[in-house]
Amino acid sequence: MQLGTGFWGSKTLLSAIELGVFTELAKGPLGAAALTKRLQLHPRSARDFFDALVALGMLKRTGQRYADTAETTLFLDRAKPSYVGGILEMCNARLYRFWGSLTEGLRTGNPQNEVKTGEDFFGTLYADPQRLEGFLKAMTGLSVGFAKIIAKKFPWRKYRTFVDVGCAQGGVAVEIALTHKHLTGGGMDLPVVQPVFEAYAQARGVAQRLRFHPGDFFKVLLPKSDVIIMGHILHDWNLDEKIMLLRKAYEALAPGGALIVHEVLIDDARKENAFGLLMSLNMLIETHGGFDFTGADCRKWMKEVGFKRTQVTRLAGPDGMVVGFK
Repeated sequence: MQLGTGFWGSKTLLSAIELGVFTELAKGPLGAAALTKRLQLHPRSARDFFDALVALGMLKRTGQRYADTAETTLFLDRAKPSYVGGILEMCNARLYRFWGSLTEGLRTGNPQNEVKTGEDFFGTLYADPQRLEGFLKAMTGLSVGFAKIIAKKFPWRKYRTFVDVGCAQGGVAVEIALTHKHLTGGGMDLPVVQPVFEAYAQARGVAQRLRFHPGDFFKVLLPKSDVIIMGHILHDWNLDEKIMLLRKAYEALAPGGALIVHEVLIDDARKENAFGLLMSLNMLIETHGGFDFTGADCRKWMKEVGFKRTQVTRLAGPDGMVVGFK
């Protein structure tokens, strides 16, 4: 019953993010009446809504006043750079309804998103600079925590240059550059991303050591580098496309270089990492051939394209990185 009705709690959280509950309470605790008025809610179910968020661990209540928890004020206040709600806003606006067609997707093998109505979500997104910047910021919020761990766990002292392929706003590249002053690096993405990347690198004080490489990684060669990073990229594509991207990375690396692939890695036994398996189902909803994979899968593919040594390292939560050494 708890799993079958899990969408109740999910939608309650997503609506709270949409309404700005956590952003409002980050300014200070409020009583139910004041919070109802501030959020422009109807009084009928407002108290149930707030108390449900308390019971779900998303808010705390002292007496009659509601407040954010330590986690929600850090991660769900839109005013903070640690905000990860952008990706959840997308879940609310798009994925929530598309997942209602999962059964159809399982029967047909076809995506269940805007493609069904002849639209192209990413094409439309990349054509709208304001929406694109919001999406890229959401990707930064999602990846910065992992970037900090990668910056600590990978032996960067052995290398001088790096490129993050599919870099979005540049969250991963910036964190690595901030942690390791000896490195120069960059990011590769579609040309429309360049001003967003450069503005973020400038704001974080590493623009002199980070260069943007415009291009479609399917159509052009990858930039030459000691280290190449692909974060949450490979799972978007079918097996042939995955192998092609791994081969292009191998060819672009300097001798002795390394490729870092970080993803929501499914556990090798395919029994424990439910989030990784659900993410792979999300690739069914969103893409024509994408799927998530285990660390063992990725190591096998890396060896097929020439990498001599590979290893898997857990990062945080369901995420991990697979490293291939040339």
